[in-house]
Amino acid sequence: MQRPALEVAVVIPTFNERANVPILIEKLDAALKGRQWEAIFVDDNSPDGTADAAREIARRDSRVRVIQRIGRRGLSSACIEGMCATSAPCVAVIDGDLQHEETLLPAMLDALQAQPELDVVIGSRFMEGGGTGDWDRDRLAKSAFATRLSRGLLNHDLTDPMSGFFMIRSAIVRDLVPGLSGIGFKILLDIMTASPRPLRFVELPYTFRVREVGESKLDYVVALEYLIALYDRMFGRFVPVRFAMFSAVGGTGALVHMAVLWPLFRGMGTSFLLATIVATLVALTFNFFLNNALTYRDRRLRGVGELLRGWVSFAAVCGIGAVANVSVAAFLYDVEHGFWAVSALGGIAVGAVWNFALSSRFTWGRYR
Repeated sequence: MQRPALEVAVVIPTFNERANVPILIEKLDAALKGRQWEAIFVDDNSPDGTADAAREIARRDSRVRVIQRIGRRGLSSACIEGMCATSAPCVAVIDGDLQHEETLLPAMLDALQAQPELDVVIGSRFMEGGGTGDWDRDRLAKSAFATRLSRGLLNHDLTDPMSGFFMIRSAIVRDLVPGLSGIGFKILLDIMTASPRPLRFVELPYTFRVREVGESKLDYVVALEYLIALYDRMFGRFVPVRFAMFSAVGGTGALVHMAVLWPLFRGMGTSFLLATIVATLVALTFNFFLNNALTYRDRRLRGVGELLRGWVSFAAVCGIGAVANVSVAAFLYDVEHGFWAVSALGGIAVGAVWNFALSSRFTWGRYR
């Protein structure tokens, strides 16, 4: 007997949400009763066994599917993979922490099915009838600031452009995927700004729930990734975002180098050579760990063994980059007949590109 055609897929990006998996499936089953749906868990290899919990349910319920990503992380990229993995004409994105109102999904689907001209239906916390649950004043202020920033990129008057709860036509997502950055946690903003035409939308109010199980993923890195995503949309076509971050870390490392060199050499009387060696090793180590945490967060090295091998690789790459820097600077100095500043900047640029290219390939280039 042929199964009825799918109406909607619900994509659930997860990391360490094992306890919430069966609860969410029960809630989806109740909310979408009478509708043809599937749930796609896209799990970033959670150490708590989230993917296994979803697979256990999938053995009994064919509507549940699992994509377990190894060596890749990030909410936006997980959503993209999930949205491209369904044959359903409509696809929703909902968090796995139970803070979104799954009861709104039928109304979202009804709106898309009743209005062929509509592209996306967005759950809004900030329109009349919506709410933010237990958010304190500090979090509300940060969210309001982020919303104002995002509106500068949009040609839409969205009340909640930062929403992570929405439903969209699958064909639109597939068309937009080549232009999506996949950076950070705000996939809706990525979709809305990547579209060559303004997407037609409606917003429906909902109240953001209080998390009951598990730990929040909100941290300083999430905020940074949001700013990175904004940068990518505005300037990424001129200077790739990862290279910009790598260069910014390098600039910070130069400050660390001087902060170590000065007290050793001027304050403690250490020889300049020894002080420089120590400062270089400290700055290099600082750059390695900061790049690992931020620039290459989606490829982050973990564990003592991985970190040690990565540090040695990074040190080797930067050592060769230093030689390239000096060689190019000396060559340009001879050619430019004494324009030392131009020569130095040329050497720095070559060294930076070299370090970035080889670090991306050999230090953080192997997905595990």
